[in-house]
Amino acid sequence: MERLLDNEELERSSVVANRDMNRERGLAGSNGYGRELGLDVAAFLAGRAAARSGMVEWLDLCCGTGTALLECAAAVADPGVRITGVDLVDHFAGPPVPGVESVTASVASWRPDRAFDLITCVHGLHYVGDKLGVPARSASWLADDGVLAANLDLAAIRSERGTAWGRPLSAAVRAAGFDYDARRRRVGCVGRREVSLPFGYLGADDRAGPNYTGQPAVYSYYTRTAPL
Repeated sequence: MERLLDNEELERSSVVANRDMNRERGLAGSNGYGRELGLDVAAFLAGRAAARSGMVEWLDLCCGTGTALLECAAAVADPGVRITGVDLVDHFAGPPVPGVESVTASVASWRPDRAFDLITCVHGLHYVGDKLGVPARSASWLADDGVLAANLDLAAIRSERGTAWGRPLSAAVRAAGFDYDARRRRVGCVGRREVSLPFGYLGADDRAGPNYTGQPAVYSYYTRTAPL
């Protein structure tokens, strides 16, 4: 196995620093959040806000410039909806907008202080080292009826030998309570949960080359910690 990068080294990698998958992505359109996640985010948040009196929370991980977040805030226009975007790079679009919070942080270490009705990550996991750890932790940040939706390519998750885990990995992900769409490469769940997956993260390789999106991505390496 080649030398692997830890989180700090990976975040300094040119592949991660120069990623453009999400920098200017909008809420709608041919490569918008709706198409990539199969979810109308604005309609989802507006529906929740209309059905309850408390604050409705959306967390978007690896949000890029946050263009989609600003578009959503304008579309929903409801003070009962709060939107939080987290990205490694401090380069957010436009001036501050009420109800939209921009956080510059690594998703590998950042932790929220509240629960969320919706957590999304559009193509951001391609550039993250611990691709299993981020959705596992995110599931514990959901409200009891919250929804998690993210893009996840299980082919980029490798064993110590450098091979893809294949069906045992997808089976383990589903057994942990996630829905996984192998064709669309989407992972998600409904409702807060504590997730334990039988894999230990070893490190990442930023020399994986283009993935199914056509963009350079990152391989993540894991060892098995329990029988599959």
